[in-house]
Amino acid sequence: MAPEQRWADLPPDLLCRIGDRLDLKWSFELTAIVSGSRCVGSSNGWLALSVVGSIDETVFVLLNPIAAVEIILPPLIYEHEDESRRDWVSKVVFTPCPAKDDFAAAAICDIDRIAYVTAGAKRWAVMDPVRLTSEVGDQLTDVVYTDKGKVYCLSMCGDVHVLRLPKRRRCKPANADEAGPSEPEFSVLQPPPPPPPPAEHTIIVPPPFWQYQEPLGIMPLPPYEYEEVPPQLQGPHLNAPSTVEPLLPLFDPATVFAPPYDTVSAFTSAKNLVFCKGNLYQIWRNTSCTVTLQLPAGGQRCVAENEILVLRYYPRRRRRPCWDAVKDLGGYSLFVGRNNAVSMYAEGVPGLRGNCVYWIGGRGRDQGMVFDMESGRSTPCGAPQAGVLPGGHPYSTICWYFMSDVMSSSSSG
Repeated sequence: MAPEQRWADLPPDLLCRIGDRLDLKWSFELTAIVSGSRCVGSSNGWLALSVVGSIDETVFVLLNPIAAVEIILPPLIYEHEDESRRDWVSKVVFTPCPAKDDFAAAAICDIDRIAYVTAGAKRWAVMDPVRLTSEVGDQLTDVVYTDKGKVYCLSMCGDVHVLRLPKRRRCKPANADEAGPSEPEFSVLQPPPPPPPPAEHTIIVPPPFWQYQEPLGIMPLPPYEYEEVPPQLQGPHLNAPSTVEPLLPLFDPATVFAPPYDTVSAFTSAKNLVFCKGNLYQIWRNTSCTVTLQLPAGGQRCVAENEILVLRYYPRRRRRPCWDAVKDLGGYSLFVGRNNAVSMYAEGVPGLRGNCVYWIGGRGRDQGMVFDMESGRSTPCGAPQAGVLPGGHPYSTICWYFMSDVMSSSSSG
């Protein structure tokens, strides 16, 4: 018997006791990230960050904080009505092991658009608006990336759309020339150098007003009207074409969800997608107070605060509904949040409980929570918040972070 098999056969509690008595050294360090970064995704040891650049523009970066490797993504140019908003991209998903010459990423852009980018492109491709339901407040709320090049998108009403990404191929980065790739001007691994101080005794005098005079009847245009479009933004975006298709040709909550979930769907505003053992699931959570619903067929349904419902997709059913609730996950547990959703088999994993949903939030702040499908209750997950930020604010849980790609979340049917 191999040594590693002998260790695997030991009970988890015994392994923990042995580990406590050994002088084990921490084998890696996390790279410090410049301030002002906002996490918008994570997958397989990588983070997706949204950072405000030096010229007050939003830059998206894929970062491996253990290997200290970063991939600066091309610009995502999208005209939003409110230019002051920095959260118009709510979540980014990407290939499990990205490289500068081989990656793909997709993002929720605003409330009804999906954007994607592949290696070699000079900018993101922003798709046409997704056809949402007529329900008030419906919008895209979650995305999940699969290993077959598909991105599944979920709306708050429970409708699913599928983005079929173009076939991946290794491609030279857009900022590379014939001599090889150039180093990016922007980096989240180290802060930018401070600007040089102004020269002493320098006085800037504007030109006299008469130099701006124009012949009568002609109004001068502002200087920025004459600025040329940068060369890297001219021409096609270089992403191969892609399509977004609805999972179901006709979506109606009254027919696609089994009762009483056709009614409950309107009162569970937090929704996520996850693949587990090749099956697609929706995770619904009631973010408000306890709600008692009067069902159309008679009777009542009480949905408690932070109660979670897990619905499985049955694509081969001849008749609807094709989404129905399940009571257990066969020993698996799900991790949902800003990360690309993950499923793990709990047996033999110390500290992990099976048939649970690990989520982030609760009572107005971000913290790790675990919902037990058997008891129907959510409790805080793990140790309490570790430390306090300047100003007295506690550290918050942002996303679930896994350092390997052995999870089964990326297998789709």
